[in-house]
Amino acid sequence: MQTSDFSYLSSSDNLFIDSLYQDFKKDPNSVDESWKKFFEGFEFALKSTGVSTGEMSRNDLDKEFRAFRIIQSFRARGHLLSKTNPIRERKNRHPHLDLADYGLSQDDLKRPFICGEYLGLGMVTLKEIISHLENIYCRSLGFEYMHITDTDIRRWFRDKIESTSKNFDFSLEKKKRILSKLNEAVVFENFLHTKYVGQKRFSLEGGENTITALDAIVNRGAELGVEEFVFGMAHRGRLNVLANIMRKTYEYIFSEFEGTYPDGTMGDGDVKYHLGYTSRVETPDKKNVWLKMMPNPSHLEAVDPVVSGFTRAQCDNMYKGDKKKVCPILIHGDAAVAGQGIVYELVQMSKLPGYDVGGTIHFVTNNQIGFTTDFDDARSSIYCTSVARILNSPVIHVNGDDAEAVVYAVELATEFRQTFGMDVFVDMVCYRKHGHNEGDEPKYTQPTFYDLISKHPNPREIYTEKLIEGNKIESQLAFQMQEQFKQLLQDRLNLVKEKALQVKLQDPEAEWKSLRRSTPEDFDSSPESKASKTNIETVLKAITTIPSDFKPIKKAEKIVNDRLEFFNADKLDWALGELLAYGTLLLDGVNVRVSGQDCIRGTFSHRHARIFDEKTNKAHDFLNNIKSGQAQFRIYNSLLSEYAVLGFEYGYSLAHPNSINIWEAQFGDFANGAQTIIDQFISSAESKWQRQSGLYMFLPHGYEGQGPEHSNARPERFLQLAAEYNMVVANLTTPANLFHILRRQIAWPFRKPVIIMTPKSLLRHPLCVSSVKDFTNGKFQEIIDDESVKVKDVKRVILCSGKIYYELLEKRTELKRNDVALVRLEQMYPM
Repeated sequence: MQTSDFSYLSSSDNLFIDSLYQDFKKDPNSVDESWKKFFEGFEFALKSTGVSTGEMSRNDLDKEFRAFRIIQSFRARGHLLSKTNPIRERKNRHPHLDLADYGLSQDDLKRPFICGEYLGLGMVTLKEIISHLENIYCRSLGFEYMHITDTDIRRWFRDKIESTSKNFDFSLEKKKRILSKLNEAVVFENFLHTKYVGQKRFSLEGGENTITALDAIVNRGAELGVEEFVFGMAHRGRLNVLANIMRKTYEYIFSEFEGTYPDGTMGDGDVKYHLGYTSRVETPDKKNVWLKMMPNPSHLEAVDPVVSGFTRAQCDNMYKGDKKKVCPILIHGDAAVAGQGIVYELVQMSKLPGYDVGGTIHFVTNNQIGFTTDFDDARSSIYCTSVARILNSPVIHVNGDDAEAVVYAVELATEFRQTFGMDVFVDMVCYRKHGHNEGDEPKYTQPTFYDLISKHPNPREIYTEKLIEGNKIESQLAFQMQEQFKQLLQDRLNLVKEKALQVKLQDPEAEWKSLRRSTPEDFDSSPESKASKTNIETVLKAITTIPSDFKPIKKAEKIVNDRLEFFNADKLDWALGELLAYGTLLLDGVNVRVSGQDCIRGTFSHRHARIFDEKTNKAHDFLNNIKSGQAQFRIYNSLLSEYAVLGFEYGYSLAHPNSINIWEAQFGDFANGAQTIIDQFISSAESKWQRQSGLYMFLPHGYEGQGPEHSNARPERFLQLAAEYNMVVANLTTPANLFHILRRQIAWPFRKPVIIMTPKSLLRHPLCVSSVKDFTNGKFQEIIDDESVKVKDVKRVILCSGKIYYELLEKRTELKRNDVALVRLEQMYPM
């Protein structure tokens, strides 16, 4: 036992604690285990100081307990007093850390207390104890961690900060590195502000220590085994991060401002502060790491699940499941992280088996304002990072003017992530020097705040002065660094002005190099996507075999047995078409991932990709038991989320094109909740950012739900978004066509998102069946002609899709009309 762990103490009544202690002295086993440990530790400390409980008066004992409570209260609420706001005084957050709150007085400050032992101080005065705690918990850093329910994690975090945060002192080399990164950040912003007056760039001014922080995360993460970092961030500071962290060349950035790129080179019209980038950089310790910035729209937090999905795909497919080798970093604004529900959805996903990425480092550039909205109107919680408590994640609040404290905070966060595989939040409180953009006037709404900001030195000036005062550097060195960097930027700008930069697009990631962009001619006819009869039969055996020691419920067993009956009757239904597609792809070496609400069974009980033993609840995955050496089938019931889960699956599809990735809505209209991902990523990313995706969206049933609430996946919405061959919209009528559309993605030399209006009634419709030969021959049919009528007899042609075809067929048969042809549009776009 560690005698210094009093995390189970709260501000409980001292009389209650005293009565418990008396009970403990009579019988140690009569009190709760946590209190037993507390009192054992207390008596151990007494003995170590040579004092016995018999020598202590009741009043002395009571005061010791009160002092213990102060220690615990500083650990729990010291952050409410921390000096993390560089611009204005913090509001009274009612920390209840006054002596009077604990029944102690000024006279008690001179009194020595045994509980100093638990801080490693020995028996010292209460004044020394409080001074020690204030130095840890109430300076430029504020720590929230006492809400963490896991004792080992809480103890690790506490021991780290109490042993290192009071007197961290970096080497001179590291101090110069910090100054260098601050220099780059500040001078870069000033240079752009001078050269491109009034142009929007969403500057980082006021929050330049973001660059210092990200540099430290990359360097420390690389030391701890990270080989790839995946970044997601909104627009503020993005250009600075691209230049000074991602190493996108200054020439490229200046060319974007100069407008010298040929039209469409970097996408058809998205703004420069939305673009992504990939680079390979070397850290000061000579470690090479990948840095990948995901492109994103102005929906500030929409990129978050995309980053997570991309990270998980890299982990699954590139790093053999080792989550410590790839680390996501999300850079939030304070207003967005507090206000946008997607953050909550993502946090709730973070430890689920299908979505765990080994922890995300959340870095909040907290400039205390959202466009024109002050934080009093932006959130109800004390902190913008309150969502962290849901996950038992620690939060480190840090003053954005204190460069070394920022570096300490993010290095601690990185070590925490690598140790525990959990999310961690760093809340860097800073300010925004200009308005929402550089042409905006912030004094309209925050005149007094911006009066303070206008007089405030920038973080580089503050750190330079600190180093000079500490005799770490000479003022001349700081001046030289600034001027040299300014000259470098001017030289690069002169090059761009003299001669337009010859644009060289970034090479695609290795997985994408064998693919190309599509052409209109690619959609004239689908490629072959058939499977061999041997593979079909091999998959069939797997999906109709229940292990001998496995006992599913009767209904599930019947469904499995029916599969074989359908096959033998040569009437393969929708579920068989789907499962055979997955199975044959797996035999071809193609991984398949499916996620969505209740997708393992399927909302309408058709899929049953996994069954469960009725006695043990043990699971059996049919498709992971086809044959040795096959690819992997991953299927996950998602949390009750559409927005974040669809974003996650989209991100997954960006990282690994040679797999099949499917998101299934529980009901088609549930896609409404994920419309931002559909609009801003799925339908438009290839055009905006040259990013292809092969994601499938399954939207169950058309007008066959229960009333207006569950009645339509609304194909017209997707058709309104369809243009320039950006995606496929399909409404199918046969299991064979489902089979081929799933296999076609891999047969194509490019990737397209595919939206399928999957059915409800057709899952078990007696006419909605296909023959085995439809799977072992042919390809996807964009249009299915009506071969049951003679051309010379036809007077009317009806174009239809999906279940309407079967309703029309039934009516035609009833009316005995041989003069009507029913032509099925299986693929509504591209037509």
